Amino acid sequence: MNILIHPSYFPSVSHFVAMAQSDSITFEMEDNFQKQTNRNRTYIYSPNGIQLLNIPIKHSNLAHQKTKDIKIEPEFDWQKQHFKSLEAAYRSSPFFEYFEDDLLPIFQKKYTFLMDLNFEALEITCKCLRMKLEFDTTIEYFHEINNNQTSDFRYLVNGKKDHSVFESYTQVFDDKFGFLNNLSVLDLLFNEGKFAMDYLKNQVLIK
Repeated sequence: MNILIHPSYFPSVSHFVAMAQSDSITFEMEDNFQKQTNRNRTYIYSPNGIQLLNIPIKHSNLAHQKTKDIKIEPEFDWQKQHFKSLEAAYRSSPFFEYFEDDLLPIFQKKYTFLMDLNFEALEITCKCLRMKLEFDTTIEYFHEINNNQTSDFRYLVNGKKDHSVFESYTQVFDDKFGFLNNLSVLDLLFNEGKFAMDYLKNQVLIK
């Protein structure tokens, strides 16, 4: 299966299910940025339940701006806040300390463009999962894909359109709130470690 998908910030489990089960990946580079999507956000399992981690972006006067041109707002110390939130959520998980050093650069390096950050987050996550990441990128935007060889998973970046329900796995605070479905892939990584890749290959996406 060949897939077309968005590069987003520590994507959802469903994103990685699609990637893990694909033969080839093409990342969308020519779309217009849309607010309230996972292009610049992800969800984790905090001590208080589901928590949004949002990357602040610079606002533009342009009516439409391509995602690849979106800049991160440097006035907010979002990286420190995000890492503290991850620590509070996953410090006691089985694999947080194992992957901590691999992930730290994302929260220490200064990024100008959102897309650069998203690609680096993807590459580091794939390394942690031992998933080979080879991909193409689009050079033109198409609203619909008229290609029987390619599955369009761009809808996954809009969490409200993603209705997949996956098998439960042990989460740090599931005794409080039960299993929370389809969070950031980091939730799966910190809880399942080396078993995460097998999990991703065995799940079923709902389109």
